[in-house]
Parts: sequence; structure tokens; C-alpha cells
Amino acid sequence: MTEWIEPEHDDLRRIMRETRTVAVVGASPNPMRPSYGVWDYLRSASHYELYLVNPTVSEIDGTPVYPSLADLPVVPDMVDVFRRSSELPGVLRDTISVGAKTLWLQQGLWDEQIARDGVAAGLEVVMDRCLKVDYARLL
Repeated sequence: MTEWIEPEHDDLRRIMRETRTVAVVGASPNPMRPSYGVWDYLRSASHYELYLVNPTVSEIDGTPVYPSLADLPVVPDMVDVFRRSSELPGVLRDTISVGAKTLWLQQGLWDEQIARDGVAAGLEVVMDRCLKVDYARLL
């Protein structure tokens, strides 16, 4: 069985440095939602090209929102996930099928089976961490 090992700070730094495109899955137009805060911070403070994914929204603050990862105009390097745990198997399938390199599960999301399956499929998997916090702290 493939084992997931929590990335060390050097690994997180490398992942974030090598990442150019990030898909924010579960993006919300509500400024009070964590996904909005992370996206808003990253669009002003990071080097990332950001793509928002939510099947129920067409744009957020003038930025287009795509219904699925498959609908993105690029292959994202990283998929940053703001979804319920019950949605993670589908997000993992989509992440693998579009050819992303990293599955990043935001703070509060932890699923050992998803992590093992992601690693077995060749993904780098980060769980229960906030991309905004780690970007600000490590880069």
C-alpha cells in the first residue's frame, strides 16, 4: 500500500515555488468564506495564475469561474480544495484526470485514503494546510 508522508517545510516551499497555476476548487463569491480570502490574497501577493472552479457561479469580482477542472483553459499545477470531505473522492478523480501535479487540501480537510490514492497516482498531496498561510510564511 502506498503511504502518504506529511511534507516538511522544505517540501512545501519547493511545491509552492514550482507551482505556476492554481485551480481553487470550491471558490466562493462571499468575501466571508475562506476560499475567497485565500484567492484574494494569492491574486495580489503570489506569482500564481489562479483559476476559480465552482459549478454554481460564473464569475467572482470580474474573474471567470469554471464549472469543473476539465473546463479550465490550462492544466493546473495545483488543485487547492475548499470542499466537504464527502466531495474529495470526486475532486481527486478530476485532479488526476486533468493531469495536475499537486492536490492541496485546505485547513480542516484530512483524508488518509484520498492522500494514499493521490500519491499512488503520482500526485504530491498536502492536507489540512492553508495555502495562503504557508505562502506568506514560507515564501
